[in-house]
Amino acid sequence: MKNDKAVVVFSGGQDSTTCLFWAKKNFKEVEAVTFNYGQRHVAELDCAREIAEELNIPHHVLDMSLLNQLAPSALTRDEDIVQKDGELPSTFVPGRNLMFLSFAGVLAKQIGAKHIVTGVCETDFSGYPDCRDVFVKSLNVTLNLSMDDEFVIHTPLMWIDKAETWELADQLGAFEYVQEKTLTCYNGIKGAGCGECPACELRQRGLDQYLERRVGGDTE
Repeated sequence: MKNDKAVVVFSGGQDSTTCLFWAKKNFKEVEAVTFNYGQRHVAELDCAREIAEELNIPHHVLDMSLLNQLAPSALTRDEDIVQKDGELPSTFVPGRNLMFLSFAGVLAKQIGAKHIVTGVCETDFSGYPDCRDVFVKSLNVTLNLSMDDEFVIHTPLMWIDKAETWELADQLGAFEYVQEKTLTCYNGIKGAGCGECPACELRQRGLDQYLERRVGGDTE
């Protein structure tokens, strides 16, 4: 893969930034693509743009406003973030990863990239169906058939939890960068975030677990 080119689906959050560093290590050329779908905070777009610029990564921002019209959720509307028993969280945006990966594939075709990297994860997730490994593998086949090409969708975080995601960032020499520069918070606050939303709680819990293990000398 060292001589190949990759496109990273990039939001400026902890997971996608870790994947960006992973891609920089594993591919000769890396470009990032961010989708403007009318998300809750424009700060996400600004953060992604800033990180790509700092890391000298070519950065594409694509208009996906149609998704906002079709798939209302707490990430595209000023609504409370809730999760009821037996239901998907109100932050689920139907079709989001389907569209993101599909358009990332179209972009990859245009720029001569054979690899697409995304930070979806089936270990620490909220039940989103489009974060499952089976979905990604299915879409990979569909993309290849649709464009008669041979893309590979990489999911470096698929089977690791948040503590292990922090560990991966540390192994890539990006621990402090991810900790300080990324935006995971549903309330649009960079770094440690608001500390109260589900995204911040998950991020902080993973960080605490990793730091506890690291202090104890167990980072296996």
